[in-house]
Amino acid sequence: MPIAVTGATGHVGGRVARRLADAHVPQRLAVRDPGRAPAVSGAEVVRASYHDRDALRHAFDGVDTVFFVSGAEAPDRVAQHRNVVEVAAEAGVQRMVYLSFLGARQDATFTYARDHWATEEHIRRHIPRFTFLRDSLYADFIPLMVGPDRVIRGPAGDGAVSVVARDDVAEVAAEILCAGGADHDGQVYDVTGPQALTLAQMAEELSHATGRTISYHAETEHEAYASRAHDRAPDWEVTGWVTTYLAIAAGELAAVSDTVPRLTGHAATRFADLLRRRPELYAHLK
Repeated sequence: MPIAVTGATGHVGGRVARRLADAHVPQRLAVRDPGRAPAVSGAEVVRASYHDRDALRHAFDGVDTVFFVSGAEAPDRVAQHRNVVEVAAEAGVQRMVYLSFLGARQDATFTYARDHWATEEHIRRHIPRFTFLRDSLYADFIPLMVGPDRVIRGPAGDGAVSVVARDDVAEVAAEILCAGGADHDGQVYDVTGPQALTLAQMAEELSHATGRTISYHAETEHEAYASRAHDRAPDWEVTGWVTTYLAIAAGELAAVSDTVPRLTGHAATRFADLLRRRPELYAHLK
């Protein structure tokens, strides 16, 4: 049976699809826009959004395993996720590997982490075999947190976060999907980098990489909401942004796990090493 991969047009889903193709694993890519699907051998591409239960049913027909990438942030994201889980169960899917988030729980500071907890609970109730990958903030994303004045601003205080490279997350996911056996059933893996860094430390690493002075300014919570008011984003989105930093300040994203080295056989990527390997991540800061 093919493995269904959702979110294959995204950064992690696409990486997983390529790794499965390299391992000659048949797969079905369930994507909103087939024109953006990665060109990988042995993959069938089907159009399916998390809103469309009929399309999801077609995508999961004849599939035993689903790699479920969480949907884009939205006020109805949990409802979208429930569609995926319920349709998968109706289609007879036996195994789901879900890309969750570090510290997912009902009372998490980071509001989106609460969405992931709710999704995990729904999977537990509907899918016989499951594995949750709770990844930390993506190290690849950190350069985009730098403002036009070359300052990272947010109410993270002196808190640290165990940022993880997307490549490492995708490799862990592919290893679990290819294993196929019961070793990973019921497991919840924190997927992190090898160290927890403060935003000030990451700003310093970005300064070394770019040759420009990048700094971190610790806002108060009030300042954080005020500084983002001009973005005209909806309240739920602004709250998501701000609570990301508040979760760092609260120490909820500082855990460092051995998942990457244990499952892949190599050390997790250090933030400084990622910057050396991927200069395109911070080209806009030079």
